[in-house]
Parts: sequence; C-alpha cells; structure tokens
Amino acid sequence: MKKENKRTERSAAGAKVRGMVQTALFAAVIFIMAFTPFLGYIPLGFTRVTTIHIPVILGSLMLGPGKGALLGGIFGLTSFINNTVNPTATSFVFSPFYSLGEFSGGPASLLICFVPRILVGVIPWCIYKLVKKCSKKEGTSGAGLILAGIGGSLTNTLLVMNLIFVFFREAYAAANEVTVRAVYGFILTVIGTNGVPEAIVAGVLTLALGKVLLRGRMKKNLGVAK
Repeated sequence: MKKENKRTERSAAGAKVRGMVQTALFAAVIFIMAFTPFLGYIPLGFTRVTTIHIPVILGSLMLGPGKGALLGGIFGLTSFINNTVNPTATSFVFSPFYSLGEFSGGPASLLICFVPRILVGVIPWCIYKLVKKCSKKEGTSGAGLILAGIGGSLTNTLLVMNLIFVFFREAYAAANEVTVRAVYGFILTVIGTNGVPEAIVAGVLTLALGKVLLRGRMKKNLGVAK
C-alpha cells in the first residue's frame, strides 16, 4: 500500500513538473515572438497585427484552461510592455503610462490589455471540448482545432476593439482622425482587415501544429485519450 502511495505521489509530482516545464516553454516562445521585431507584433502605423495568440491557443489546448489563462496573461504583459516602451499612435488604449498629446491611458487600458488575452487562453479549450463532445469521434478533431484557432483569435480582436469603443471611443477617434460618430465603422474596418485574416491564419496554424502536438500523452489534457 505504501509503495502504491509513493508511486502515485511520484507520478503526480512528475506530472506537475512536466506541466511547469511545458508552460515555461510556451511562455518562452511568447516572449521571443513578442520582442523579435516583425514577428509577434507587426506595426502598421496606427496599430499592430499580432501572431502571439497562436502559442497561447496551442498552450490552452495542450495544457488546459488554467495554464492557458496564465499564458494569456503573459501575452497581455508583453503587449503592455510593448505599448509602453515602443508605442504606436493608439498605445494609450493598452498602457496607462503612455500618452500622446491630449490622449492618455487609464485603468481601463489594463482591462483591455489583459482580460481579452487571458480569455484567449481559455476559450479555445472550451470550443475544442464542445466540438469533441458533439462529434463523439475518437482522435484529434480537425474541425475542433480550426474552430479553436479562429475562436481564440476572434476573442482577442472582438473584445479588444469593442472595449476600446466602450472606454476610449473619443480619444481613439481623434487619434485615427475620424469622427466619434464614425468611429465604430472604423473599428469594424479594423476587425475586417486585421482581425479576420488573423483568425483565418490562426485556424490554419492551429490545425497544422495541433495535429502534431496533440498526440498520445498530450491528449489526456483534453480528456481525449482514456
């Protein structure tokens, strides 16, 4: 009995260490992408296109929503740092410590910077689990991976842009030289031109990489393997 208990304890400790190592590896990828020019954040003058949500989505699928949320928080931290020390014209919506003339951030900047990114580490796992539950097929679900990638990317884009409208519509309109009345139309344009392509790319890459990564032991994190 004691031997069994010790074996169980060793197994649990080993699983915990593996989880920590896997989380650290994903975190390292996020930091490398974030601070490599034109890799994680691609500047477009008035904003940035991001690809950092992809390792967050994959981390969510492999490690579960708890560690996925942590990776999403790291994503938010890199965005906060980038928008504070290397700002664009609208960085005030992501950093309370940045201002451009009369436009300045505030507490809502932290909400916009962190909450959508944390959810990027949760929503894809939920989507994949739902698809698997509905399909009832064995093995990795290609449709689930695609929808998880698209859903994770759109979680970031839609929440960020709509929270900007809620908290910073006037400043965001002025920074982009549009009227307050037209600002939501401008936001929809950003969603269409940046967010939709990002979502398509995320769906394709999540499928391609997920097929490789979600095998054998890793499937247990999703409850796919018995």
